[in-house]
Amino acid sequence: MKSLLYPILALVLLVGSAMTYVASVPTYKIKEGYSIEFKSKDPSGEFKTMKGTIKFDEEDLSGSKFDLSFEVNSISTGNGMKNKKAMTPEWFNQPKHPQITFVSTKIEKASSGTTYANEYNVTGNLKIKGITKEKKIPLKVSKNGKDITFTGSFSLNRLDYGVGKKSDVVPSVMNISYSIPTSQN
Repeated sequence: MKSLLYPILALVLLVGSAMTYVASVPTYKIKEGYSIEFKSKDPSGEFKTMKGTIKFDEEDLSGSKFDLSFEVNSISTGNGMKNKKAMTPEWFNQPKHPQITFVSTKIEKASSGTTYANEYNVTGNLKIKGITKEKKIPLKVSKNGKDITFTGSFSLNRLDYGVGKKSDVVPSVMNISYSIPTSQN
């Protein structure tokens, strides 16, 4: 009887300790002052409206996650004016696809050859104009107490997402830079 009691007791202790320890990845609220900018010879501009959820813990990257959306109708080009052409079916088709989304699937520490100690790569699904593609985005993390600012830049071929057509006037590759200040909830 004792030989049966010890394995059952060990199982109960193991299950009980697993249930009482629940690691929680901190959630961060996006603060005012964020910027998502795109630059090329022409056009250049920014997205004025962004929302989402960011969970980040450099000690638990597998539990960390970025789930962001950007309102297409918030695109501003030149002098802060909305670009009506960007809303048309040829470009972003805002009535049919009102948001651009990015949902991370993997976050990993960047290779040791990077300039900053707090550099990561965030891989995820980027959906633009109804087309979803996997995209790896570099991420730099700057901490100030419980606040974190996420920054980085990357290139994106707009034609991969059916945004516009090949053109001698508008480059296919856009340079995207971002700065997302957050505070811990």
